[in-house]
Amino acid sequence: MDLTMAEQELIRQGAEARVYKTVTNGRVVVAKQRFSKSYRHPDLDAKLTRGRLNQEARSLKRCKEHGICVPDVIRVDKNSATLFIEFISGPTLKEWILANDSEDQEKKLMATVGRILYNMHSFDIIHGDLTTSNMILDNSNQLVLIDFGLSQISTSIEDKAVDLYVLERAFISTHPNSERLFATVLEAYADSEASHLILRRLEDVRQRGRKRDMSG
Repeated sequence: MDLTMAEQELIRQGAEARVYKTVTNGRVVVAKQRFSKSYRHPDLDAKLTRGRLNQEARSLKRCKEHGICVPDVIRVDKNSATLFIEFISGPTLKEWILANDSEDQEKKLMATVGRILYNMHSFDIIHGDLTTSNMILDNSNQLVLIDFGLSQISTSIEDKAVDLYVLERAFISTHPNSERLFATVLEAYADSEASHLILRRLEDVRQRGRKRDMSG
């Protein structure tokens, strides 16, 4: 499928891929097309692109297997380095937070985020780019995680703590005075002994982050 055709709607242009809304077999889908990097050796570039493409598809399928709401993988086109996934309609969590004026609803949704992230980490899935723009409230009001382009499978406590830290930084930069929001996420996340180890490591990651900020 030629994703440069006029009927493809460009949704996002990122550093690694172009994301289109399109139609295949009568179904509205998202086509995420990874592009080559001219500064890399062609063989290495092809290997890295193929690896990231396959890893994203694997992570989405693993989430599905464990009941974590993510888009369906429709197909992987290795020739064009394109991942076709289900199109999810609805506001992003970022949009929802900016429009919401109910603290009760806000607290319930943040708790949902925390439980979903703990569930994801308990199956060793690292998202890699957690932000409030990478979560969507679908038509049935379920929270769906999207954009697993930097994901990996890892048992590392450090990797899971860094995943949480990335989300915390996203809250700080996108939603001023949002400390209570992320605190509620962590309260829901901290529901087992395993999570406590991750949250202790999160504090170490924060300390390193603060030192980097201070050193410029």
